[in-house]
Amino acid sequence: MPMAADDIERMIKDAIPGATVRIDDLAGDGDHYAAHVEASSFRGMSRVKQHQAVYAALGGRMGGELHALQLTTAVPEGEHSASAANFQGD
Repeated sequence: MPMAADDIERMIKDAIPGATVRIDDLAGDGDHYAAHVEASSFRGMSRVKQHQAVYAALGGRMGGELHALQLTTAVPEGEHSASAANFQGD
């Protein structure tokens, strides 16, 4: 069963306090999403660590309930740590 965008947003916000999260359903199927996550806690983290924090927030649902996630992370106010990646689970 696909995950709802609201559930993805809530899980990220619960795990990363103060994060600003935008979720877009890319295919209209509730199975392929893009997430943009900004958090001051990302300051000083590599983009890999930022993405790992978001994936950890999703509690292992990547590749299962959540089939595909295009992920962009950033530090608020345009500071230096912006990144993007795609994950597709099979």
